[in-house]
Amino acid sequence: MTFRSALLPLTLLLAASAQAVTIKHDEGTATLGSVPKRIVAMDEEALGWLAALGVSDRVVGLGSTYFTPADLSGGKLKPDVLKRGFYGRVKLNSPAYIGDWTAPNLETITALKPDLIVRLTWDGNQNYDKLSKVAPTVGFKEGGPGFWQAGLRALAKVFGKQTEAERVIKQVNDTNRANAAKLRQAGVFTKYDKVVVVAPFAGGSTWVYSTVRLIPDLRALGFKDGLNLGKSTLGVGAQISDEALLGLDRKTLVVLFPPGGKYNGADAFLKTPAGQKLRGQSVLYVPEDFSPYSGPLISLRNSTELTRLILEKVK
Repeated sequence: MTFRSALLPLTLLLAASAQAVTIKHDEGTATLGSVPKRIVAMDEEALGWLAALGVSDRVVGLGSTYFTPADLSGGKLKPDVLKRGFYGRVKLNSPAYIGDWTAPNLETITALKPDLIVRLTWDGNQNYDKLSKVAPTVGFKEGGPGFWQAGLRALAKVFGKQTEAERVIKQVNDTNRANAAKLRQAGVFTKYDKVVVVAPFAGGSTWVYSTVRLIPDLRALGFKDGLNLGKSTLGVGAQISDEALLGLDRKTLVVLFPPGGKYNGADAFLKTPAGQKLRGQSVLYVPEDFSPYSGPLISLRNSTELTRLILEKVK
């Protein structure tokens, strides 16, 4: 054996070690030996982060609670669905449907042979161990300030996209600062110095988001919290009664932010006594079809669209 041939295995071993990346996430750690080429995104939030990093075209499987049988054909999303709403803003190559995040189809996921699975998680979320047996799985917990920024930075390391992650985060911050200045110049905070995000669900339940889901973007625009809810559910917010909403003062802007698709209960809420009373100080902000609740692409849209709606409100 020559010295060169003896050195070759060591060189290959060192090269493989240099490529391996271990990242910490909210469900543990994951080690990847190479840059992922086949990704399963368990939800739209995960898809949004991948899109912000420029790798959404590698998604071979997608989970969602939005889909109906009419949206699917042969286990895949129909081409017209991929052109609608949020999906129309990201690059996708006909991913397979893998079920929703509460009950993913592990057989379908396994057949896709992914080399990375990405999901948002929360207390009580299941299947991490099962998913990890299929492929390295990373989960990021929704909740707390800066959660998507931290998750995006961690995920960027997997793809060598740290510079892109910082660029996107800076873009969000710059957009919020510019829009906050527009609101100040228009005297918005003289009329409304506080804000509350109300999420009316179909069926009659109403939530207030106090930690994530739109409220961080409104804080970044300069609003103070209009309600102190105390403890939140799953780090998101809390269900609220009409009586509590009726107690809001006139300097609190109410942003009605219904969930998407079949879960949207905004029209029914506006017919309730609370909805009728608050109509004069409310703006209705409807998410895109198939929209995530949070993430850099969503924050950019939130900041710009909310600023437009609020400026129209105070004309």
